Amino acid sequence: MLILLPPSEAKSAAKRGPALDLAGLSFPELTCHREKVLDALVQLCHTPAAQQVLDLTDGLAGEITRNRGLRTAPTLAAGKLYSGVLYDHLGLASLPAGARRRATQRIVIMSGLWGALRLTDRVPPYRLSMGVRLPPIGGLAAYWRPALSPVLDAEPGLIVDLRSATYGAAWKPRREAKQRVIAVRVLQEANGKRTVVSHMAKATRGAVARSLVENTKAPATPEQLAQVLTGLGYRAELAPGRLDIIISS
Repeated sequence: MLILLPPSEAKSAAKRGPALDLAGLSFPELTCHREKVLDALVQLCHTPAAQQVLDLTDGLAGEITRNRGLRTAPTLAAGKLYSGVLYDHLGLASLPAGARRRATQRIVIMSGLWGALRLTDRVPPYRLSMGVRLPPIGGLAAYWRPALSPVLDAEPGLIVDLRSATYGAAWKPRREAKQRVIAVRVLQEANGKRTVVSHMAKATRGAVARSLVENTKAPATPEQLAQVLTGLGYRAELAPGRLDIIISS
């Protein structure tokens, strides 16, 4: 089983650590694509257009300076880099040893800069959303799609897709892989009506990911996934290609 997560805008600082080694990251097929995006981002951050292109407020303008030094900045493992609501509820640091090993094997984090990362991959803190149109590359989701397709389509077993829509656009499984991919949607129910939620969706996705790595057996089908999550106390409803998690207001 593979669990796909989005990254987070919030990131921990790396005070010390080795510099970036692109060739040492997981999914080496993506190395040349990572080089191209990294070069484009560093070049952008030496121009006055960087703040607007990256959609940064004045208070976040320091991210531009940080991006300029990505090749020599200290790195930390992706499992420690990303923070925020989803990763708080995933709680990697508090997982028992066995669950941490399963998390390392099962979780893949999507990224506008790196494409896809395992939890043990060391990268520096950076700022680049998948929704950015990065000169001269253009839209990052469209750029990454042909590179990520052969990599993720080849992954065996069930793929539980917990990505947000922005990152979901960077990989859509081909026909032969679609039956192995189940997207998880979080809905809030109130007064008999269900609506898509954002903040609580992040918390629920993080909790679901934690539950799936704490579970020693990996579900092999969408039906088994629904059974596992129901057994863990979630309101899970299966539909073609997706699983709805219902939370009450």
